[in-house]
Amino acid sequence: MTRLIVAAGGGGDAVAAAMLHAALYGDDDQAVILTYAWDRLIVDPLPGPRGADSFTGLEPLTRSVWSVPATAQPIAPAGSTLPWLAAEVPQTFALLDPHHGAEGLTRQLEELVDHLAPRSIDLLDVGGDILAQGDEPTLKSPLADALTLSACCQVDAPIRLLIAGPGLDGEVSPDDLRPLLGRLVHTFTSKDVEAISTVLEWHPSEATAMLAATARGVRGICEVRDAGLPVLLTDEGATVHEVDLDDAVSRNSLARAIMTTATLDEAEANSREICGFSEVDYERNKAAWLTERPLTKLDPADVLPRLDQFQTEARARGVTHTTFRRITEALNLSGSQREELRSLLISARPEKYAAPLWRIA
Repeated sequence: MTRLIVAAGGGGDAVAAAMLHAALYGDDDQAVILTYAWDRLIVDPLPGPRGADSFTGLEPLTRSVWSVPATAQPIAPAGSTLPWLAAEVPQTFALLDPHHGAEGLTRQLEELVDHLAPRSIDLLDVGGDILAQGDEPTLKSPLADALTLSACCQVDAPIRLLIAGPGLDGEVSPDDLRPLLGRLVHTFTSKDVEAISTVLEWHPSEATAMLAATARGVRGICEVRDAGLPVLLTDEGATVHEVDLDDAVSRNSLARAIMTTATLDEAEANSREICGFSEVDYERNKAAWLTERPLTKLDPADVLPRLDQFQTEARARGVTHTTFRRITEALNLSGSQREELRSLLISARPEKYAAPLWRIA
């Protein structure tokens, strides 16, 4: 028998799911991690999530669920971190495809539950924005989480909702989340991070990077995203809490509204109405802007002085750490240059690398 873990928002939630599985159940246990192929534009230049038709080499698990082995490949120009993940961690990754709305996701979950008869089902969200009401001014990406929450609450099987690293996504504050959190399930340690340590060297997720950093004992204020959001790194950041699934649905107005949606377009329309935006629209606009921006050659003589200026300004804001995504965007570089920039900085100033973050103070 195997376990099923649903990565609520895809991306870094899938990485955290691999770490959670190893921490809670051990190396000899087996798990399927059901997740979106919905990566940042620095990985996938196409906005929105990818479906099965965006890959070659997928393997069928059920009629509408496909596994993503290490040999799978996204069809250019699409990109995906899932085959890379499959190559580095022992869990099986399966593709969650939201193009048929919450109804389609519910069908995929039901098929997979029938096929696997899993020993347990966990729905994991890093940060806690799955508990957003929809009107929070800091909310940036409610749709993916709302879709998985909406589907999970319609499946006839016991599903446990877990929140890892409350507040680490910078979308809902820890103070707002704390009263909603149930029992403490686990506190990650540096030993737990070993299960995903190689993944953290290349994966662009900021929330999961901060989750791993807090587990390793990093404390301070981390500046993230293109907007430079400050996120507190505290003891609480390494924790995993259970939350009642029905309570989460009662709180999440978008999840309730999209339960009968049969297309992603319908779900997006609900997001625009309830939250005032759709994160896919944001990705569309940003993708169009990025294609018009010329690529700047990485020259250490140019990059390092500009990094020093950014760090001086960040220290004045009280910032102690940041992510390589934030540095890339703060220096007005292309997301495709993130890895090259990361290598350059670690090589030039290794003492500043607080893996997987960059130390400013």
